[in-house]
Amino acid sequence: METLKPKLLCVDDEIDNLDALERLFRKKYEVLKATSAAKAFEILDNCPDVAVIISDQRMPVISGVEFLEKSIASHPNTSRILLTGYTDIDSVIAAVNKGQIFRYITKPWDAVDLTNTTDQAYEKYVLKTQLKEKNQELEKALDELKTLDKAKNQFMILINHELKTPLTTILSFAALLKETLLSDEQKLFTDRITKSSEKLRNIVDDVLLIVKGEVGLIPVKKDIVNSDWFTKNINADVGASVKAKGQNIKFETSIDSIELDQQLTQTAFTRALHNATKFGLAQSEIQVKIYKDLNYKAIICIDNQGPLISNQIIEKIMKPFLLDENIMNHSVGMGLGLSICNTLMKCQNAELNVTNRSNGVSVYFKFR
Repeated sequence: METLKPKLLCVDDEIDNLDALERLFRKKYEVLKATSAAKAFEILDNCPDVAVIISDQRMPVISGVEFLEKSIASHPNTSRILLTGYTDIDSVIAAVNKGQIFRYITKPWDAVDLTNTTDQAYEKYVLKTQLKEKNQELEKALDELKTLDKAKNQFMILINHELKTPLTTILSFAALLKETLLSDEQKLFTDRITKSSEKLRNIVDDVLLIVKGEVGLIPVKKDIVNSDWFTKNINADVGASVKAKGQNIKFETSIDSIELDQQLTQTAFTRALHNATKFGLAQSEIQVKIYKDLNYKAIICIDNQGPLISNQIIEKIMKPFLLDENIMNHSVGMGLGLSICNTLMKCQNAELNVTNRSNGVSVYFKFR
């Protein structure tokens, strides 16, 4: 199959010049000829893919510069070359500013120079065309992303409703059942239904929280919080876990206050601290340090003594949608809690780091 030649439009009121240009370019280009600007516009109307225009400057009715300027409207990507026997600076400036020419060549032209210039002009046309196509692809991709982002928001609303509504119904009727006369076996069944439903509700809340964070739907409100706020807001479940395992929480702080989202940070801090007590050794000390360094305005570090976390698991914790059953570990789990911490830190433009020490694990909240 023969490859189509790129189109080259030559405009000159001298037919001999047009014939000379045709002989020069016919092997490589499909040469279109026009003896006037009016004829050239007719050709352009029927050929949207003209790659290069070579126009004489001195023509009747309108000049080459005027013709090239008007051709920009219909063929913005086409490369333009102006031929003229005059070299006055005003016409050069007009050609560059108005006609957006690629090159200005004086008559009589040098065949090699004109050929090379035209080939370069064609290469420029190809690049501009490719750039335009890439921009259109990017615009399409951006529109698709916007549509996808809107779909994510709608999905969040739908899932929130469709999952939580039946859960609410199950918990409500389980509560009603408990108010009736039940046998011991029925009470056991009802308690298990309630416990499993509450566990499922917590899982749904956690997953939705991670998804909301990943799609940017968690609002952030920064406040100045005193460092002792953390010591005064120990969650009841954390306190119970510490008491049951005979652990001790030790606080150390070298800064007075931190700028953060109080609610999001409290959720993350509570989860990390609860993990530290759950996986920390019995009768051990859990250290909470609050300080700053040259790179961060505030750092909250939670150290526990206990089993280490593999680097593979730490990597997956930072990418919640890569979590697998080995990390979730069914009822025990530890990946999802830290994944939520990571999500809540990213919302605040902060960082979560998890590192192993010789005898335990350190979790860092780093605020810029």
